[in-house]
Amino acid sequence: MALENTTSTVLSTIGTVIWCIQLSPQIYFLHKKKDAEGLPPIFMLLWCISGLFMCIYFVVSDSYIPMQVQPHLFTMLCSVAWVQSMYYPPHSYGKKRFLSSAAVFYLCWIGLEVGFCVWLRPVYAHGTHWENLIFGILATVFLCVGLLPPYWELLHRNGRVVGINFLFLALDSSGAVFSMASMCIGTVDAMGMILYAIMIAMELGLFVSQGIWLLRFRLRRTEKDGPGSDVEAVFSDSSSEIRNASDANTEKNPSATVRET
Repeated sequence: MALENTTSTVLSTIGTVIWCIQLSPQIYFLHKKKDAEGLPPIFMLLWCISGLFMCIYFVVSDSYIPMQVQPHLFTMLCSVAWVQSMYYPPHSYGKKRFLSSAAVFYLCWIGLEVGFCVWLRPVYAHGTHWENLIFGILATVFLCVGLLPPYWELLHRNGRVVGINFLFLALDSSGAVFSMASMCIGTVDAMGMILYAIMIAMELGLFVSQGIWLLRFRLRRTEKDGPGSDVEAVFSDSSSEIRNASDANTEKNPSATVRET
């Protein structure tokens, strides 16, 4: 039992460390581009709400400390990316609007987590778990629904992923994998397993969509250009230059045309 607890703690700690930096590439990506096209604010807002419910779920269930820290870091990073998506174009909300929105969310986060945790932890400790299960279900639903807006963006771009950093997706999925592994040891948390499995599957779908788009784009360019397109372009450019030079000489020296006739 001690070995199982140690192994589970190590795996969940690795997942937490990864999730500490998972959204950092996305945040830096948005900061550098100063453009949030392809990253609708509703995406990160829904993940913020999902993270709020995850915080309540893991704290009430008295999970390992790394598992309790993990959703808090996740929610905080999501809130930063959410504010960026509101601030940068194409959305460019006013400063007053996005700051007030962020303030309302943080107040709701603190109030709801403190209130529900104080109420539900004693209830959970006495063996009644269904109330806390509701928060796990809500976290899963909002997490999955949050990934739907990026899929909607894919429909408008023929499957191309725009505005979402792939390093962020890779780190996020890796953190979920280690967290799932920690839950497989000892007591299995079915709701946590489902939550992470759905997230991995939907993020994997974004990778697959981008890969298919790259393959289609490359095939279309090959079909359009053809194997001899470069040579044809050279000859076409050369002949056009000759015609342009001939026309220029004719305009400068019209008598040459007369002598030729």
